[in-house]
Amino acid sequence: DVQLQASGGGLVQAGGSLSLSCAASGFSFDGYAIGWFRQAPGKQREGVSCISTDGGSTYYEDSVKGRFTVSRDNAKNTVYLQMDSLKPEDTAVYYCAARLLTDSDYGSWGQGTQVTVSS
Repeated sequence: DVQLQASGGGLVQAGGSLSLSCAASGFSFDGYAIGWFRQAPGKQREGVSCISTDGGSTYYEDSVKGRFTVSRDNAKNTVYLQMDSLKPEDTAVYYCAARLLTDSDYGSWGQGTQVTVSS
């Protein structure tokens, strides 16, 4: 049973930092790419970042480049999203999701964690 749990959200002032974690269980973690997504109130869900199975390849959405850093520890079945220089527009519920390399879509999703950035 694939399970993903995002944590680490909270309330922070603009310019501050938060570190999100995505803990995985129930599947061969190192065989899956992991993506981070977010959804703000009234907006569509958008992709924020993703990381390859071995961590050697990463992607960032333009608005977070240079501020967010994704990493993974396969020994701990965990992916991290370090978020620095946060802006009010980063406020959203953040989700992590897993994608098997042979799949085109992210098939497993965790519950989100709320990130609120005050101005």
